[in-house]
Amino acid sequence: MKKSLLAAALMSLLLAACGQAEQATPAASAASEVTAAASEVTAAASEVTAAASEVTTAAASEMNAAASEVSAAAASAASEVK
Repeated sequence: MKKSLLAAALMSLLLAACGQAEQATPAASAASEVTAAASEVTAAASEVTAAASEVTTAAASEMNAAASEVSAAAASAASEVK
């Protein structure tokens, strides 16, 4: 009877040791989730960069238009003074 209990204890230890291999799968799954999240952040950053570029272009265009108006007004005022 002692031999059968010893054999059962050894088998349960072997089975318990084999069960630890399943822990690698959640780590791989977590790594893929982190990679997916990083891709989403990169895509969002690209969208923000594109929007900032559009705003910069629009602001520069408005500044050029305003400068042209000021220049025309200054030329008109100068011609009236003469």
